[in-house]
Amino acid sequence: MSNAKEKLWSKDFVIMSIINFIILVIFYLLMVTIASFAVKDYHATTSQAGLVTGIYIIGTLIGRLATGRIIDQVGRKRILIIGLILFVVTMSLYFIHAGITVLLLCRFVNGISVGIASTATGTIVAQILPRSRKGEGIGYYSMSATLGTAIGPFIGILMSQHTSYNIIFSLCMILGVLCLVISFMAKELPVPDKPESETAQKGFSISQYLEPKAIPIAIITVCMALGYAGILSFINFFAKERDLIAASSFFFVVYAIAILLTRPFSGRLMDTKGANYVMYPCFVLFALGLLLLSTAHSSMVLLVSGAMIGIGYGNLSSAAQAIAVKLTPPHRMGLATSTYFIALDGGLGIGPYLLGFLIPLIGYGKLYVSLGIFIFITIAIYFVLHGRKDHLILEKKAV
Repeated sequence: MSNAKEKLWSKDFVIMSIINFIILVIFYLLMVTIASFAVKDYHATTSQAGLVTGIYIIGTLIGRLATGRIIDQVGRKRILIIGLILFVVTMSLYFIHAGITVLLLCRFVNGISVGIASTATGTIVAQILPRSRKGEGIGYYSMSATLGTAIGPFIGILMSQHTSYNIIFSLCMILGVLCLVISFMAKELPVPDKPESETAQKGFSISQYLEPKAIPIAIITVCMALGYAGILSFINFFAKERDLIAASSFFFVVYAIAILLTRPFSGRLMDTKGANYVMYPCFVLFALGLLLLSTAHSSMVLLVSGAMIGIGYGNLSSAAQAIAVKLTPPHRMGLATSTYFIALDGGLGIGPYLLGFLIPLIGYGKLYVSLGIFIFITIAIYFVLHGRKDHLILEKKAV
């Protein structure tokens, strides 16, 4: 009974969720518009436009690596503010039309700022949530990211059709300033004490940048993100090929609604029964959703597949983050959060590049068939890396 009374919706939790939501809206809004901007305004080639999109992810990864290493030394709120200031400054560079090289540099540094800020929000949330409700709390927090992944592309596609790119960049900059203002309302949290053995550690070690206990679930996250990257990057091309453009604009809306309806339940289920009760069914739904998407020749099939993918991938991503945090001692939650997001961004970043080689050979429909099969294979990888020992987390919690 005492666990049920532990506070979840604190002021800082709400603030971090709002900031995370806005950052993800901007992230995905720019992801779906920047390539066409590069082609239209800079006459970029297809490969250059792809690099303009992908270099943002590379910057994000570097931002996360650096943040996970220093966040506990500098302070979590301070790191968040630094990241948001850098974001606002780099957003202003989008207005400077000085060639493709400057645009690439702008995207790279802008990505670094997003990596810094989003790692800080995730670390702060992981710290303030009660341990007995981390799965549920991270589920709710991840809903802010889910809404961002749905609303961002929706707004981006809509604005690119009806407004100028300067208006799009202005909106992103205003939202960035709003995040910065809100961040000052959060309180500075105490940094958990490190064991003396880690405090005295000197020299280079991979554990200074990645959390070893979170690496197995990070590998699973890369596999999941590769599957979702095929949707995020190519759903519009697929919809155009199948003459489903109108329905495709609502794909991510249905995706988000499906997650919003299931995420609270899945988070509580994970806390009480364990991650496997969420991961295995969601893997199956994600894979079946991809297979159904490959057959879509009608709006209904397309949107139903969106709902299945939302329930599947949407809950897999939050559960994987919760696993990474639960496996990690409090003083290394920053690194665990960073490790998870590095894997997520890595999969989303490299996915379009790798899958781009397959599309000319097999087409969009068979691409989604291949990804569905790949996700089924990932179930076995998950079992080997984490699933077979997930019960140990519940036993440790019971003790």
